[in-house]
Parts: sequence; C-alpha cells; structure tokens
Amino acid sequence: MLPPAATIRPTRSPRPPRRLALASLAVAAGLGACALGDAGRPPVASPASTVGPSPQLPAPGSSALPTVKIAPARGWATGERPAAAPGVQVTAFATGLAHPRWLHVLPNGDVLVAESNAPAKPDGAQGLRGRVMQAVMARAGAGVPSADRITLLRDADGDGVAELRTVFASGLRSPFGMALVGGDFYVATTDAVVRYAYTPGQTTLPGPGTRLTELPAGPINHHWTKGLIASPDGTRLYATVGSNSNVGENGLAAEEGRAAIWEIDRASGRKRLYATGLRNPNGLAWEPTSGMLWTVANERDELGNDLVPDYLTSVQDGGFYGWPWSYFGPNVDARVQPPRPDQVARAIAPDYALGAHVAALGLAAAGRTALPAPFADGMFIGLHGSWNRQPPVGYKVVFVPFAAGRPNGAPVDLLTGFVDAQGQARGRPVGVALDARGALLVADDVGNTVWRATGMR
Repeated sequence: MLPPAATIRPTRSPRPPRRLALASLAVAAGLGACALGDAGRPPVASPASTVGPSPQLPAPGSSALPTVKIAPARGWATGERPAAAPGVQVTAFATGLAHPRWLHVLPNGDVLVAESNAPAKPDGAQGLRGRVMQAVMARAGAGVPSADRITLLRDADGDGVAELRTVFASGLRSPFGMALVGGDFYVATTDAVVRYAYTPGQTTLPGPGTRLTELPAGPINHHWTKGLIASPDGTRLYATVGSNSNVGENGLAAEEGRAAIWEIDRASGRKRLYATGLRNPNGLAWEPTSGMLWTVANERDELGNDLVPDYLTSVQDGGFYGWPWSYFGPNVDARVQPPRPDQVARAIAPDYALGAHVAALGLAAAGRTALPAPFADGMFIGLHGSWNRQPPVGYKVVFVPFAAGRPNGAPVDLLTGFVDAQGQARGRPVGVALDARGALLVADDVGNTVWRATGMR
C-alpha cells in the first residue's frame, strides 16, 4: 500500500501553447497522426534490448506533449484472420460479439466471454487531457458502450466453432475476471466480486448474485479492469486493481487500495493487500512447476518510446514493485515528488520485460496446451497494442518460454497480423485461455471475435 505520509506531486512540463494543445486534441479526435514527443527522438522499432529478464533501459525522455500514435480500429474483412506461427492454425470460434474482453473455460468445456467496456467515469474525462484521452480511446476501438454481460459459448459437436450462444449473466457493471470454485461462480466487476450459485451444464445464472467484497472503483476509476483467479486449493481469490493515474497525478487519496493485487478469503469476503506497486496488473496465472502466482502489468507512460517496459512477473506475498516512485527496481521516476528512497530501496524488479507500451493484458500458463513446440512450457500473453508509441508495438499474442518455473528465452510470436499494411487495427487481442482440448482462445475486442489457435492436423 502507498504510505499515507507520502504526497505525490508529479512535476509538470510547462503548459504548451494553446495552438499545440488544440493540435493534440485534433490528432486524438481523428487525424490518426502522431503528436511527436520523446524529446525529438526518431521513430524506431522496439529494441530487443528492452525485452527479457535484464532489459537495458534508455534514459527517460520528456516533451510538452505526449506521443499519440493510433492504429485506428477497422475490424476484420470477410475471410481475414490473424497470421499464425508455423505449425499453428487459427479459426474463428465465435464472431459478432460486443467488445469481448475476457475469457473463462468451465470444466465441461463451455466458454464464457465477458463482453465489457469501461463504465461511465464522471471525473475521468475532465479538462483537455481527459478529452484527448477519451478521443484517443474511441479511435482505437475502446469507445463503444459496455454490454455489461457474460456470454456462454458451447461447441457441442467439437468442430471448433461455437454453435450455442446464450446470455450467461447480464446487468453487471463492466464485468471482467471470472473464477469457478465448486458450485460457486465469481465475477470481478469494476467495483466488486460477485458470487453466483452454479450447476454444471447450466446456460444461465439464476438471480442477481451476492456481493462477496467491494473493490476500489470511484468516479475516476482510471484502470477499470479487475482480473480474478482462485487459489489452487479454492480457499482464496486474487483480484487485480490498477492505478487511478499515470504516476499519481490525481493525488494519494485516489490511489488507496489500487495498483495492487488483493487476496480475498472466499468464505468471509475479508481481504488484504497481497502485492502493491503494480501500476496496472491484469492477467493472473499459476505457474505449474513452482506453484507461484504470476501476472502481467502495464507500466507508466510519457518517459519515451522505450520506457517503461510492460512486464511479466511472479508475485511475492507482501511484495512492492515500485509504482509510482520507481520502475524496474531502482530506476527512480523523478516526476514523483517528494522522492521516497525508502520505497525505492524495497522495490522488486519484475522478472521479464515485454517492451514499452505493448499493453500486456491476457495471461495463460501453457500447462495442458495441445499446441506444438515451442509452445509447451511457458506463458501465453495477449498484447493489446500501443496508442502512444511511434511506431506502434504489441497487437499480437506472444509466448514466453519457461524452464524450471522461470522465463527462459525470447518471446515467440503466436498470432500476428492484427494491424494491416495501412496501420489500421483489424483486431486487438485481450484475454487468452486454454479450452478443454488444449487450444488457445483469444478474445479480440476490436474484431469482436474469439479466435481459436490449434496445432496443424
């Protein structure tokens, strides 16, 4: 948890002239160009040196205006699909969904899809910066209303295409993470964990559900997504909560209980902070060899094209991962004042850098995958893609190989082609999950599709 004595006062660049501010707004609203920042650095591809267990981090940059480079959302044309790695084929498991974000596979093989988007944020779009961000997200495909439901997909005949589609739960407030323990089904909405009674095979949940515990939300609710996973023994739940800002510019009070993973007692609903200093954690997975909990997190912006790398990391009980005072262990963010060397000294460096601004969201351990080598041991990660890097990065599903419970080697592309030759986004991968037969399912919130990746037959 952020120490209550601290005061977060990010330093600010001088206010840009009004013509530049208006230019920034125009870019975000529809021109699709790049408002160049990064202290005049030329566009470069994401350097391999910033990916892996020991990234070589450049010096931080700064500019009056942040970089805005959008891959405008267009969707998939008929017959188009992502490009798959050698030995892998990809097909559409379900199409025509409404902004599918997250996935959960039930023991009987039914696939649950959270069709969801950000809730209304009364304080989240104030001022020029808020309006710019709202326009940027809309152009990137994130401006659609939230369906606020979970849809059940069933492939009863085993042909890899869901022929049954039904509303599993509705009236939820921006649902995201899901977990099943015995006869209890849990949904992490943007402000609570809700419990339902579940019977195997049912296609609709009865009743409104019971709120097990509240989760931090509020009028800003900057990072609204809440991931969820059950402990292997089923006694606890773990929920992710992102920060309410980039680097604390909305004040310390707005960050209470955020930038964290909460541990929840399933019987009582009591909770405690399990890990903190994680700016925006999302996917959660148990690594099968070590039994450790792992997450992917999105790091801070506006320090340059190649800062700060989003990451994959094991999660230590009581661990602090640096936000907002530092990143990747001891690297101080000078924008956050006053400095807190005591907090920096205890910051844990993440295990594996994924590259700056790739927007790592979905996470699934390979475990029982039926995909061919090199996808047998490691983690699948959905990279939603950048909106603030020139040129854009992410927009793909990657696999980080593991050995003896640890990352071991460079990321391997599994699915690519989500951005076309004109720089438009045909899709953006979010949640990933293994289905009952070991194929990888991918929720694509711009393409409104769940993709299914399998080995070649």
